[in-house]
Amino acid sequence: MKCPYCGYPDSRVIDSRPTDDNTAIRRRRECLKCGKRFTTYEKVEQLPILVIKKDNRRELYDKEKILRGMIKACEKRPVPIKVLEEITDEIDRKIVNSMVREITSAEIGEMVMEKLKSVDEVAYVRFASVYRQFKDINTFMDELKKLLKENEEKKQKE
Repeated sequence: MKCPYCGYPDSRVIDSRPTDDNTAIRRRRECLKCGKRFTTYEKVEQLPILVIKKDNRRELYDKEKILRGMIKACEKRPVPIKVLEEITDEIDRKIVNSMVREITSAEIGEMVMEKLKSVDEVAYVRFASVYRQFKDINTFMDELKKLLKENEEKKQKE
C-alpha cells in the first residue's frame, strides 16, 4: 500500500479489525520509509445491480429506496425504524446473494410486501396500493378481502 505522506510503495500492517457493520476491514499501517501511520479499509467489491422498471427502463439498485418506500407506507404507524432497517437489510442480502445482475422492480416489490404483511397490515395495504397501482375501489377491496381471508385461515390454524 502506497504511503499517502511520502509515496513509498511498502508499508506494514500494525492492526486489523472489522468495521462496526462488518462490511469492511480497517487496517492501521506504518510506512517502512517515513514511519508515519495511516488507515486503510478493505472492502468486497460488488458488481452493480440494475433494476428493470415496469416500462423496461433500467436504473441502479438502491437499497435506500426500499427503506424510503417502507417509511412512507408506515407513516403514522407504530412500526419502529429499526424494524424497517432490518427488513431492508434482509431484502438487500437476498438480492446481493442471489448473484443476479438485473432484477425487476416487481420482484423487489413482492419481497417488500411479503415482509410488511407480517409487520403491519395497514402499511402493507398502503404499500400494495401504490405498488400495484390499484385502479379503483374494487381492486382495493379485493386486496383487503384476500388479507382478511389469510388472517382468518391463520387464526383457524392456531
